[in-house]
Amino acid sequence: MDAFKLMKELRLNYEQEVHYLPKKTGLSLIESSVQGESRISAKCRDAKVEDLWSLTSFFGYSTQTFVLAVNLLDRFLAMMRIQPKHLSCVSLSCLHMAAKVTEEECNLTQCDELIRIGQCRFTVSDLERMEKIVADKLNFKSKAITALTFLHLYHQIARSQATDRNETLSLEKLEAQLKACLCRITFSLAKPSVLALALLMQGIEAVHSEDMLEIAYHIQKHLKIGDGELLLWSERVALCLSDYASPECSKPDHRRLQWIVSRRTAQNLHSYRNVPELPTIPEGGWDESER
Repeated sequence: MDAFKLMKELRLNYEQEVHYLPKKTGLSLIESSVQGESRISAKCRDAKVEDLWSLTSFFGYSTQTFVLAVNLLDRFLAMMRIQPKHLSCVSLSCLHMAAKVTEEECNLTQCDELIRIGQCRFTVSDLERMEKIVADKLNFKSKAITALTFLHLYHQIARSQATDRNETLSLEKLEAQLKACLCRITFSLAKPSVLALALLMQGIEAVHSEDMLEIAYHIQKHLKIGDGELLLWSERVALCLSDYASPECSKPDHRRLQWIVSRRTAQNLHSYRNVPELPTIPEGGWDESER
């Protein structure tokens, strides 16, 4: 795709991203909630997103599937007040919905297997019912504009416009850094276009490319992203990635799910068929008094 078409697509996505943002009031309520209350806390949400990352890696799903699942999850949590006991069902539903959109049909994991590997205590009918609730509330059809959308476009533009084609800017590494950021709810408050640009600039600075950095500044100017806003999220991205790189940081263990598939331990697992269905989930949103 030539530069003109890339910039045009970038502008179109920038104009549409507002329709796929979680409600800030809902996210703020989650951030202010305390662990153990009858509502989802930031710690609870972040832990569940890390579980989604582990499941995504286990099933060989793409980064696109993970990012879309997190987008659906955050938008739903910011809209609906749900109890912590329902969070596993909601998050797994979002992952399955995302996979059906982004993955080849032959690579899709069956619902019962998804529930078993995810070590969840609800039934296939619970999952299917929850998927319908999420899809209805979000008016979800088949796509969402996310930070990954912009990250791919930025990377294409930077690579196509750079004078030195030997300069390497790893898209795989940028995607991994995005996934690390999405494990913290605070980054769901950022505009996807701004978060992706902050990540791009971090990557460019790491490879010491003045050429690509100039292109990044051109993108910023083209989208009219303010210096203050970009600096704010660049600092938060840098801090997150620094923390994530430290040995003290608890990272998603992509191997911890593998024990389930061993024959010895599988015999000790409770079958999902013996799990009673979850009680009906109230569909009430956040109270106006709480906003």
